[in-house]
Amino acid sequence: MKSLLQVRALSRTFGSGKRALQAVKGVSFDLAPGEIVAVVGESGSGKSTLARLILRLLSPTEGQMLLEGQDVQRIPLRTYWRSVQAVFQDPYAAFNQFYSVQRLLQKALTLFGPLPTQERKARMHLALQSVGLEPERILGKYPHQLSGGQRQRVMVARAIMLRPRLLVADEPTSALDASLRATVLNLLKDVRQKHGMSIIFITHDIGQAYYLSDRILVMYRGEVVEEGPVEQVVEQSQHPYTKRLLSDVPRFHG
Repeated sequence: MKSLLQVRALSRTFGSGKRALQAVKGVSFDLAPGEIVAVVGESGSGKSTLARLILRLLSPTEGQMLLEGQDVQRIPLRTYWRSVQAVFQDPYAAFNQFYSVQRLLQKALTLFGPLPTQERKARMHLALQSVGLEPERILGKYPHQLSGGQRQRVMVARAIMLRPRLLVADEPTSALDASLRATVLNLLKDVRQKHGMSIIFITHDIGQAYYLSDRILVMYRGEVVEEGPVEQVVEQSQHPYTKRLLSDVPRFHG
């Protein structure tokens, strides 16, 4: 199967000289259309830096990324972001606090240029309905008037409204309480099923990765130390770091 995204020897260094920190070191992987790949690691492992490189919020020090065979550096950012969207850890921080949900979604649609009013409205309504929100009750509200779960759903709606081919979900459940985490994970599963998009799921929780993903990449100190199908990584892990992550999840322990 042809890859949607190819990451080749991607590296990112912050600083220089003796103070240089290599946050991502020679990471390579392929992502197939419709596949969910989880990138797992503790804080400081480099997984969120990798997410920002894929989103082109940071530039790599070395390496290359190809989107459907095209070097992403040759793709204008606005065009790239129509194909690659994000859901971040803290939906409250991702909102402009002075924007209603309607204005937030309308601003996102400017990536497509001018759209007829009826098409804008239809896209907003369809996106909100697909994440289980009622447009009439949500569009006029501001961030502080929404629950954490509603804000995260709005962020997912904003992303899928643009019909991207790839969604990068960077710790999307870590700011939510336990009762809402499964809801967001199931929402991401539904997004893949309904829209056929690929997802890169960034998480420190290998249990969530096991539940959601098709394949897992384990990152440690900026490097991918283990990767493979989810069952293989969880049930036949080879690297000591992966085994340590698994030992921290009660249902996997032993």
